[in-house]
Amino acid sequence: MAPKKAKRRQQQGEGGSSNVFSMFEQSQIQEYKEAFTIIDQNRDGIISKDDLRDVLATMGQLNVKNEELEAMVKEASGPINFTVFLTMFGEKLKGADPEDVIVSAFKVLDPEGTGAIKKEFLEELLTTQCDRFTAEEMTNLWAAFPPDVAGNVDYKNICYVITHGEDKEE
Repeated sequence: MAPKKAKRRQQQGEGGSSNVFSMFEQSQIQEYKEAFTIIDQNRDGIISKDDLRDVLATMGQLNVKNEELEAMVKEASGPINFTVFLTMFGEKLKGADPEDVIVSAFKVLDPEGTGAIKKEFLEELLTTQCDRFTAEEMTNLWAAFPPDVAGNVDYKNICYVITHGEDKEE
């Protein structure tokens, strides 16, 4: 009987808030912890309206309405400690398309399945279609994802960074 209870308890734990830590790399958790510490101005371990008001003031936003601060705090189900803060980011990231969906979109532009797209072709699409990239945005894109010597862009790496926030460890 004990193994069944242990298994059930483990399954419940997996669905709980502690599972949020498995959504992120350790380096990402550390970055979120640093951000949390900056926002938690009074260092009580909870982000409050006053903390938000203070951190926004340090960034030059001095006339933030109380209603706006209340709306921010109410996005959480309760007091915003670090686990809740991390969960909120996890939920926001969950709204992004999964990596395989983004890769599939790029594959439409790569009928040979090489995993790369010509820089000129991608630049033309991004600067002429839908939500057009500016020249500065293109410069930033190529700085972050430089094409290889043949002028090919590794779109799988771009997709990884979009969904994970950093380059793959090679």
